[in-house]
Amino acid sequence: MVMFMRWTGVTPEQYDTVRDTVGWEETAPAGSQVHVAWFDDEALNVTDVWDSEDAFQTFFAERLAPAVEKAGISGRPESEFLPLHRRFVPPGVVGGA
Repeated sequence: MVMFMRWTGVTPEQYDTVRDTVGWEETAPAGSQVHVAWFDDEALNVTDVWDSEDAFQTFFAERLAPAVEKAGISGRPESEFLPLHRRFVPPGVVGGA
């Protein structure tokens, strides 16, 4: 499942605070396969690959939502879940950057 999220008003500092609080790079969420995040002038944008939408919703409820609140992020993201057709990760690509 591919998840696209756009969250207007979220800053890079808030994203980093949430990332550090949740620790998803140290303890990957169950069902998470790939996470990519970037910013434009208005919002945080995220594209993830998950085993299922339920896996993401569980992660959001149990781990992400409390950290989002603690970081002072308001509003709700625009999110879309779509079936994954194909995922390719080149050999040797590992870890975060």
